[in-house]
Amino acid sequence: MKVFAEKELRAYVENVFVAMGCPETAARLAADVLISADLRGIDSHGVARLIGYVRLWKKGRINTNPNIRVVHETPGTAVVDGDSGLGLVVAPEAMEIAMEKAANVGTGWVAIRNSNHFGIAGYHAMMGLDRDMIGWAFTNASPLVAPTFGKERMLGTNPIAVSIPAGQEPPFVADMATTTAANGKLEILQRKGEEAPLGWIQDKSGQPATDPHALKEGGALLPLGGDREHGSHKGYALGAVVDILSAVLSGANYGPWAPPFVSFLPLADNPVGAGLGHFVGAMRIDAFRPAAEFKTHMDQWIQRFRETQPVSDSQPVLIPGDPEREAEKIRRESGIPIVDPVVNDLREVAGEFGLEIPDSSE
Repeated sequence: MKVFAEKELRAYVENVFVAMGCPETAARLAADVLISADLRGIDSHGVARLIGYVRLWKKGRINTNPNIRVVHETPGTAVVDGDSGLGLVVAPEAMEIAMEKAANVGTGWVAIRNSNHFGIAGYHAMMGLDRDMIGWAFTNASPLVAPTFGKERMLGTNPIAVSIPAGQEPPFVADMATTTAANGKLEILQRKGEEAPLGWIQDKSGQPATDPHALKEGGALLPLGGDREHGSHKGYALGAVVDILSAVLSGANYGPWAPPFVSFLPLADNPVGAGLGHFVGAMRIDAFRPAAEFKTHMDQWIQRFRETQPVSDSQPVLIPGDPEREAEKIRRESGIPIVDPVVNDLREVAGEFGLEIPDSSE
């Protein structure tokens, strides 16, 4: 395990994107999305993903200087074509469009096609916080998830993120996969040589598994809930909603046709759309009630939930976003810890572009 200072790690990631051909502003934005994941403790979607973007770019599946454009719109909605760009750049640009529409008509909703992996959904949803807007961000993803009662991989981990401003309290930020665990968590277990908990994955025959490599052997991730008795049909339904809004609505590839994030897997022979899909939205609070009044009540909501009698005195009830805020506070001060296999990936990427990874501490 190595620990990197945020500023130096951010500069290195930005330099990699520039070396790939991204304009400086796009490289800065892409680096910000990745570093925000590491700062918030979502290590599976931070710099651990950098080598994946590089490999996709080398395969010609990422356009580092795309023409991101609106191809259809109404006063409150739009469809954006990402021109095979980095989702790390395409999604924030689409969210800017959604917020501008919300500023004009109260709400704005943008469906995005022809994009790629967009990092943590929470980053895009949180863009509305400073503008007194509730932010939404969904994306479909590589088909790794079997629907309830199924063996085939039909859906991605398909996250949902919602951010809601408050007044004196920190914002409510829910950012979650619609699976029991995100694929990135399995990758972390693989690097650590640890087993997965029951309910995360199944083997190729559809039986519960704990081997984090089960996906490579034909298995699948499980919807939120793990099995029917624990509500996996609800996780399946949520993942399906994300897939439909992100891809069927936008014109992207959906279900088992969604392009894989790993570069060594082929694209579907019979694509049904263009690239990966996202869906983002912004709701102006004062389109519903005065923003100050709403935020006062959000503070009360948060405070009352924090006062919930806990099961154990050692673990109080949390508000969505609390663990990530605490991680960010610590990591901004103490640095970002990165496991050795990811450090090795960073060295490999640095070697490809003639860069140096920043200094680190143990």
